[in-house]
Amino acid sequence: MSREKKQRGLVLVTVLWVVVLLMIMAATVGRTSRLHTKMAHYQAQSLRCQWGARAGVETAIAILKEDVTSTDSLSDLWSDNDEDFTDISLSACHFTVRVLDESGKLDINGATKQQLMALPDMEEPIADAILDWRDENSRPSDQGVETGYYRNLTFPYECRNGPFRTIRELLLVKGVTEDLLYGEDTNFNGVLDLNERDGDESLPMDNGDSELDQGWIAFLSCYGEKKNTNSAGQPRININSADQGELERSLSLTSGQAQWIVDNRNSGFESSADILGPDKQSQGGDPDDPTPLDQDTFRNIVDSITIFDDNNAPVRVNVNTAPKEVLMALLESPQGNDELALSIIDYREGFVGGIANVADLLQVESLSRNQFKKIVDRVTVRSDLFCIYSVATADRTGISGATEVVEAVVDRSANPIAIRYWYQGVRF
Repeated sequence: MSREKKQRGLVLVTVLWVVVLLMIMAATVGRTSRLHTKMAHYQAQSLRCQWGARAGVETAIAILKEDVTSTDSLSDLWSDNDEDFTDISLSACHFTVRVLDESGKLDINGATKQQLMALPDMEEPIADAILDWRDENSRPSDQGVETGYYRNLTFPYECRNGPFRTIRELLLVKGVTEDLLYGEDTNFNGVLDLNERDGDESLPMDNGDSELDQGWIAFLSCYGEKKNTNSAGQPRININSADQGELERSLSLTSGQAQWIVDNRNSGFESSADILGPDKQSQGGDPDDPTPLDQDTFRNIVDSITIFDDNNAPVRVNVNTAPKEVLMALLESPQGNDELALSIIDYREGFVGGIANVADLLQVESLSRNQFKKIVDRVTVRSDLFCIYSVATADRTGISGATEVVEAVVDRSANPIAIRYWYQGVRF
């Protein structure tokens, strides 16, 4: 073969290799370009969803601001409002909002051991560990643990020895698992989704039945404040320390009623309902004669009286929104004995806006006077704290749509409404 032909052959081979390399480079550049385009598209979707989720929170805040605050129940627009909260379309995305009443939950920072034990699946060592986590000392209770236990873990950390700051802090407490905290409702949408009722086929692990088993996050809160004020925002009158004149002036009691309170409080009433007279107390008589309160008078003043000083008042639970499990905990009723809690729920559902006055609980037939005394100073019929879950999802355009979740706890008693807790990008 001549030298000329060899050179032509080498040139041809070189050209072919160059063509192959150019094709590879073109394919690589094209693939990278498509990947960058998809990434840019997804980032744009994600940004749109971030603001969509924020729009959902603002929508919920607007509804809460317009809501009547004298009473709050599950029939209010902040709770039952598909028109404003479900699949609301925005620019290339849509959001869905769920609002939960934090005032309808048990305060984890003030709950007693008996109340904690009334929660589903609670065990005594876990209840003691929760109490040890929030107390200010380093002495473990009977079956609890303190700082030493947490410091000796593989990945050590300190025991709080103070109030819980977020409810998910419970996961740091010995014995508390994600299954106990979240239950089957791992996305916390209040709906039993397909993956939450298929047993072990997919996460989360569940029992495969058709009933949604909620975790403790549905029953516990740590955001409540000890506001010892009535519906008008005025300080409540402590019937254990107010003098007769203050009781008459502030509560519009007769001199006889005020005198009876002063004469009978001795070392202190243990319940506001201790000032109530017999169920069928006779009316009339001399207003100067010492006499306990009749039910009508008690109903008129119950929201304005207290037996607690400001520094030890409990966080009150909204009896109109509290689930069965929380009502059972307030009553310190053991699991499996839920008839009384269900009776309260049946009673409140008989009113469009729920129970209007905590004294109306006296009309629940199965609730004894002693049981009423146990809860009257720990319940209310209105709410200030709400947890908002807003989920925004991008409209699908050929690639997987972005999703953004925002969780916010807001305080409606502040003006403007204050955000007490905010977490964007939350996952369960």
